[in-house]
Amino acid sequence: MRVLIMGCGRVGSTLAVDLDRDGHEVTVLDLNAAQFKRLPAGFRGVSVVGNGIDQDTLRRAGIESADAFAAVTQGDNRNLMASQIAKHIFRVPRVVCRIYDPIREELYRGMGLETVSPTLVISGLLKASIERE
Repeated sequence: MRVLIMGCGRVGSTLAVDLDRDGHEVTVLDLNAAQFKRLPAGFRGVSVVGNGIDQDTLRRAGIESADAFAAVTQGDNRNLMASQIAKHIFRVPRVVCRIYDPIREELYRGMGLETVSPTLVISGLLKASIERE
């Protein structure tokens, strides 16, 4: 599977390494080239510097042949915009978007975007730990 990941922070780099290890073709896109230092020496994927809401940059990163796109930057707005572009303009079959704000996450999920809210996930895990007997 060809996967394009926007954001090479902790989550993006970990996801890229995991997918690469499983044999997927991975491209990581980030505004800051220094972020690619998070990727290990054995990483076989491609690193592209650029803005994930710019269509020319997305083309350069290979979005037109991507099977999946994950937007995992720190910014909800950028993640949402890039995910909408990937889904509606480039018709990427699988688009996943990280959204910190639970209200936005619910709104965009209701509009058909596949979303993950770390705020809700972590809150649920903490609650389960607190309530565990």
